[in-house]
Amino acid sequence: MRASFVSGWNRVTAVLGRLSMYRLVLLALAVLAVVALLLSFFGLVVPAPAELVTTAVVLVAVSAGADAAAQRLLRLPLRLESSLVTAGILLFVLRPTLEPMGLVGVAVAALAASVSKYLLVWRGRHIFNPAAVGATVVTVVAALLPLDSGIGGAAWWVGTPVLFGPVLLCGLAVLWRTEKVRVAGVFLLVAVAVNLIRVVVQYQESGFELDFPMVAGQVLTSSPFLFLGAFMLSEPLTLPPRRRQQLVVAVLVGLLAGWPIPLGAVTLGQERALLIGNLVAFAFCVRAAVRLRLTARVVPAPTVRELVLHAERPLAFVPGQYLELDVPHRRPDARGTRRPFSILSAPEDLPVVRVAYRDGTGPQSTYKRALAEVAPGQELAVTGVWGDFVLPADRAQPLLMVAAGIGVTPFVSQLRHLTAAGERRDVVLVLVASDAAQLVFRDEIAASGVPVVVFTPDPPDPLPEGWRWAGGARIDAAGLERAVPDLRTRHAYISGPPGLIADLAPALRSARAVTTDAFAGY
Repeated sequence: MRASFVSGWNRVTAVLGRLSMYRLVLLALAVLAVVALLLSFFGLVVPAPAELVTTAVVLVAVSAGADAAAQRLLRLPLRLESSLVTAGILLFVLRPTLEPMGLVGVAVAALAASVSKYLLVWRGRHIFNPAAVGATVVTVVAALLPLDSGIGGAAWWVGTPVLFGPVLLCGLAVLWRTEKVRVAGVFLLVAVAVNLIRVVVQYQESGFELDFPMVAGQVLTSSPFLFLGAFMLSEPLTLPPRRRQQLVVAVLVGLLAGWPIPLGAVTLGQERALLIGNLVAFAFCVRAAVRLRLTARVVPAPTVRELVLHAERPLAFVPGQYLELDVPHRRPDARGTRRPFSILSAPEDLPVVRVAYRDGTGPQSTYKRALAEVAPGQELAVTGVWGDFVLPADRAQPLLMVAAGIGVTPFVSQLRHLTAAGERRDVVLVLVASDAAQLVFRDEIAASGVPVVVFTPDPPDPLPEGWRWAGGARIDAAGLERAVPDLRTRHAYISGPPGLIADLAPALRSARAVTTDAFAGY
């Protein structure tokens, strides 16, 4: 039963990995919109069918039109997905309507959201969540106008029990793909707890009797917290790069969203709380769209390609982190124009930056084909550096590094850094490859002097000093424990496909600690 569950979960992970973040969020929002439309025919949600459809049309038209005009003016690639995602989020945040002035307010929100992507930026990266900007602008405008203006504003009608299940399922898919389940979970816990405290205080002040279980259920299922956490707070581009920083932002937004503070005619509600969180995230790490110039291509193995790049501006990263590389091209497939790459080089190698990826012989994604056409001298944009797959602060902690194929790249960065810094740690590296020819970056690993255990069907010959072949055995939990007898004392780091991580899970449970870096290919 457990093996069947793990296999099914791995298949889900593989399917989600084939979709870009934008495509998955767009698909999830589309599913929610269809569900909401069906529910509206039975009067189970606030908007009527005509209000939903009309508001959606206005949002899409204004968002897509404004983005297209800005992208044409700035000579940027057309990104329709971004427009549709913004429109989809605003559909659930604003008040759907058929009233002319209400639709004007909807258009104002969509326009403000789109414009913010190009005006509220730092070196090419937007600072604030666009949908939150749009909702805030129209809410402030409505507060400044007479009460009967009909301009509307943020309503967060998505917070209703009948949509809680669909939002939960679609939100989990998005959070799993973006690896933000923990961040959204902390936000949801804080926001619900703070809101419950606020309700209890209000009941005590009013003298009414409180049915706590009923109120707790209402706060959880009738609030917009789940939607806010899954579809807005989780946006990687407006979160800081490290997990502990992301959790700080999640707690802050949860506090502010759970107990809205009155600010004159408006309150510090959901979208304003998120904007403050975005600002704190920006302060943690000032975003910079660093550009890398391709200087050389290397083929370290038959199915591995390495890119050697030159940073035009300082690129700050910690060994083990990854960068996201944008390669604009026409008609991108479902995974879009951006991909994460573990950084192969060490910080000491700057301004040289190296990344590597697997390049098989089968069907290729549009991204891989576009990347193969990038000529030396051409510049590419790094849209961010993220990740917590970094060495522990305790230098005395024994380490185990397990890498499958191209998953060795973050370990090469870490070992190069340790060598350059003259830092000695107790490290054992386990390499897993489909054949000996796929053991890449052997010289750099050997230069670090760490002992290496190799799992390949055929014996690699010759092996550097300190390396040993595991005898052709397929790596599994038992094989890992035989190869590393003192596994229980080590902090295990494993980088590779989800299937490998699942296979080794029984053995890794005995390790002192486990940090994983799963990838689903390009």
